Amino acid sequence: MRAATPLDQPRAFGQAFVSTKNRNGVSALDGLRQSGALKLMFPTRRDLTEATIVNTSGGVTGGDVFSIRATAGAGSHLILTTQAAERVYRAQQGQIGRVETALTAEADSTLFWLPQETILYDDAVLHRRLTVELAADARFLMVEPVLFGRRAMGEDARRLTFRDRIDVRRDGVALYRDAITLDGAVGATLDRPAVAKGARAMASLLWVDPAADARLERVRAHLGPTGGASLLQSGVLALRLLAEDGFELRRALLPVLDLLTENTLPQSWRL
Repeated sequence: MRAATPLDQPRAFGQAFVSTKNRNGVSALDGLRQSGALKLMFPTRRDLTEATIVNTSGGVTGGDVFSIRATAGAGSHLILTTQAAERVYRAQQGQIGRVETALTAEADSTLFWLPQETILYDDAVLHRRLTVELAADARFLMVEPVLFGRRAMGEDARRLTFRDRIDVRRDGVALYRDAITLDGAVGATLDRPAVAKGARAMASLLWVDPAADARLERVRAHLGPTGGASLLQSGVLALRLLAEDGFELRRALLPVLDLLTENTLPQSWRL
């Protein structure tokens, strides 16, 4: 076995696991484990369980390793969000920040994965993976917003590495797969008219729910010319959105999220 080197060692490490169950018709906490720099908080909600992820290390940089697992048990409703935007900082040469999330939604459950923005800075290196396993009748909503610096603060991430993988399966069959690889002069790539035309904010959204067909046109009405939504199949809605900056991204996203969550969007999104 190869001996570990300094570049193999995590700068910050965190693991979090949460699961819910249906108790007398109300969602309740079933399991909880947390260690290292990841903590979970639970705002009071009467009819569902909301878990807020807190990264006490203050961000992600090269060498960091974070792992999140969550299960919405049969008949329960679980919402996962983050306390604030996640910042991904400059990495030392040869180091990679890693974030892996594994979600499971059991029979007749509802699971929302609603992290706030991931902000990528110059020379950030992030490899991120999200895997989701859905029961045949589970309902699921996911949003992944990403900012390339914050224009309001005079930031513009010009060079970085970002590898993002999303794999959603329903009843063991692939339902949605997405992959983004940006490496090197990312600012110049985003400036190309055929790529992002100068946009520095983007979001991907997936909604798996029988109500998706009926709400498609209402979702499209909020997106404007730099967004699009379509049905991958009945009950499965996918959305892509580009925006000049984080403010414009939120201005389009918030009405959509309010619509799809039926106004149960976590309060942290409005702070």
